[in-house]
Amino acid sequence: MFYLYTVYSLCCLALVVAGVIEQRNHYRNLNSIPHRVLVNGIRGKSSITRLCAGALRGGSKVVVAKTTGTAARFIFPDASEEPVHRKFGIANVVEQIGIVRRAAVYHPDAMVIECMAVMPALQEINQSKLIRSNIGVLCNVREDHLAEMGPTLDDVARSLSRSMPEGGICITAEKDRLAILEQEAAKRNCRLISVDPESVTDQEMAGFGWITFKENVAIALAVAAELGVDRRSALAGMWAAPPDPGVLSVARVLYQEKRVRFANIFAANDPESTFMNIQQLERQQLIDRPLTMVINCRPDRVERNGQMGTLAGRVQPQSIVLIGEMTRSARVNVPAELQGRVVDLGGKLPPERLVAEVMAATAADGSVIAVGNIHGQGEVLLHELAALPSWEPRERTRAESMLRTPSTPGFDVDAETVFLGGIRR
Repeated sequence: MFYLYTVYSLCCLALVVAGVIEQRNHYRNLNSIPHRVLVNGIRGKSSITRLCAGALRGGSKVVVAKTTGTAARFIFPDASEEPVHRKFGIANVVEQIGIVRRAAVYHPDAMVIECMAVMPALQEINQSKLIRSNIGVLCNVREDHLAEMGPTLDDVARSLSRSMPEGGICITAEKDRLAILEQEAAKRNCRLISVDPESVTDQEMAGFGWITFKENVAIALAVAAELGVDRRSALAGMWAAPPDPGVLSVARVLYQEKRVRFANIFAANDPESTFMNIQQLERQQLIDRPLTMVINCRPDRVERNGQMGTLAGRVQPQSIVLIGEMTRSARVNVPAELQGRVVDLGGKLPPERLVAEVMAATAADGSVIAVGNIHGQGEVLLHELAALPSWEPRERTRAESMLRTPSTPGFDVDAETVFLGGIRR
């Protein structure tokens, strides 16, 4: 028995020693990177991470970055990138240790990394142990992940604040709960910088090859300014930065005799962000009425399904098509006056039937907006639409003429697809 206790004690001691060595190596890697920027918030983290990295590259800084959104990416100093490979395809905050070790190899001036933690305790560990950022970004507080960070938006704001760097700087575009963020920043001796989206001009926004939001650009400019990059250089770097694979996209697809504009808004899967994207697309005349709203439902996102059903009342589409599983959770939340417009295609439909039913509910020369969450039937729908031919409009809108096709598309249809930088993921 004494022998077993001895072996057990030695194993525990070996684990402790290995842990101490790994922690010291990790902190040494972190300390070799002078500036560490941690991007947190509900929507837009991946886009902001890329914009910040682009802005710093514009100022001739050596920058590495890592996003976590639709498709996790490690971004090299030359702006090239590759997927982050995960064991068994499962995301885990511990992967940040390997990312930091890899980043340190390039001796960068700065590392910009997206927060991948949702649970409040993990967000604090991500900051205090894994990243130890000296510049934090808390882009916004929106209605999502309420089960983990809620139940109220005030609670979400306090939870996100756990990623603020103690004695550092935090940059935010949040307005409604700015007072709470100020209180949390004061607790951590953190200087909170609130940016004004309107400080970014329309002329500066026109330089992008896709449409992003002024809030995101204003945050990236503030980060660049803190690191000594002038505004002109930062904007040039952002204009040249490749967009996220989860970028909001609009495709012109031809199904039999129907010419349809299809907007992939799956990445913006909270109601406020989704509605902002729809408004943006309509302002730019990239989608037209009549409108079909496709809500993809997931059995593990019942609350979100209901939120999208409620959102239909603000959007007022001609048709509401429910796909995926647990569609009832969305259907019961559709306003009573719109219940007659609901087409319930719940369950796992064959790909051909899924596309046929969605298109049957869509008017000719109309638009489809796909909202909710991409996983499941949403992925099936996108895959089938990618195989459809495209069509060319008789007259391009100003936005369509301005936009270019990025090298890392979020909705891979063909060269006729219009891509828009939206809110993540």
